[in-house]
Amino acid sequence: MPINRTVIQSYTSLEFLARQIVEGFITGLHKSPFHGFSVEFAEHRLYNTGESTRNIDWKLYARTEKLFVKRYEEETNLRCHLIIDNSSSMYYPLKEQIDPYNPSKIVFSVYAAAALMVMLNKQRDATQLSLFSDTIEFTTHARSSSTHQHFLFMQLEKLLAQSRPDGAHTTSTAAALHELAEKSHRRSLVIIFTDMFETTESTDEVFSALQHLCHNKHEVILFHVVDRSKEIDFDFKNVPTRFIDVETNQELKLTPHEVREAYRRQQREFVNELKIRCGQYQIDFAEADINQGFNQILMQFLIKRRNMM
Repeated sequence: MPINRTVIQSYTSLEFLARQIVEGFITGLHKSPFHGFSVEFAEHRLYNTGESTRNIDWKLYARTEKLFVKRYEEETNLRCHLIIDNSSSMYYPLKEQIDPYNPSKIVFSVYAAAALMVMLNKQRDATQLSLFSDTIEFTTHARSSSTHQHFLFMQLEKLLAQSRPDGAHTTSTAAALHELAEKSHRRSLVIIFTDMFETTESTDEVFSALQHLCHNKHEVILFHVVDRSKEIDFDFKNVPTRFIDVETNQELKLTPHEVREAYRRQQREFVNELKIRCGQYQIDFAEADINQGFNQILMQFLIKRRNMM
């Protein structure tokens, strides 16, 4: 059979790699203690004693000795709103060669979002995408069609084309989330990718916006996207170094070992505050280290989606 080049060309490089990420993740689940916690999670649900046996999957019972009921499309539909922080700080670290396995924070977020889109599409769920920095730069409605998904991949690929930020964009997370909350009237799973580096707002304002989303009955996962070795552990060589704030262009010259312990202490306190505040508002908080791959994102999503069913 000849190769259908039209079909191959219909997949962008981002979409193709996102599918590889998801397939590798699912394969890994079958080999891990999470066996059974896989792609079937949205196709079946556990049988509840007393309900009709009409929809029991007997073939699955023969393999697992557990009763599962086939779940139909109207039972599985989920609306998922993917929100990505596109401020200048998300383009750290600046590298000569950036790819999914050597990413900056924005590249990591784009591929993580693309992989989630593939998983959502597998379950016929509707996806919405929004990008923000100091303003909302892009947003869509939630749809589940293949045409819509290809459109979202195209928008994400535009971000990949920018190896460096297009000018200095500060972060206005609170304003963006308040505006998106006002526009989102139907209950959704909201997944936010951000480094939480604020220049114009306090943490209180950001959590007020997150609380706004929760008040509107949305379920929220906050992925704190970081380069842990540099931004949390401050693992720099002990030589005089010039640090530049990519959002304000402010410069600071120092020797890392002189401030490392104080910096680490402040970062620990900051992250602990994020975790505590998220717990208070029933927001799922997860650190997303860009050097630890995408399975951490997909597993967190899988657990959350299962809990929502």
